[in-house]
Amino acid sequence: EKQLVESGGGSVEAGGSLRLSCLAIGFTFDDLDMAWYRQAPGNECELVSSISSDGSTRYSDSVKGRFTNSQDNAKNTMYLQMNSLKFEDTAKYYCMAREEEPAIQALGVSTCAALDLWGQGTLVTVSS
Repeated sequence: EKQLVESGGGSVEAGGSLRLSCLAIGFTFDDLDMAWYRQAPGNECELVSSISSDGSTRYSDSVKGRFTNSQDNAKNTMYLQMNSLKFEDTAKYYCMAREEEPAIQALGVSTCAALDLWGQGTLVTVSS
């Protein structure tokens, strides 16, 4: 059974750092294109960062320069290093493998809602 398990969320003061982890179980990790999403209460689901199997990364403008997406193929794990955290970074964070997109689209809900239905996500709270 394929499963993605996020960890590393928590509460931190503004300006602090956290590192999120996403352990991929049952996937061929070396071939995975993956992404981090987040959703804050009252806000839409947001694509935070993506990383391709070749290691190339992209970031939303809201986190560029503060967050770093990386992966450790030996550990089947993707990371999101979050520095200089702001109050507006408070959200539930989700990881996703691109190959899950057809299943997510079939649900007819947002990516964050689908991943939440599957029991994924880790909460990040930044206090100002």
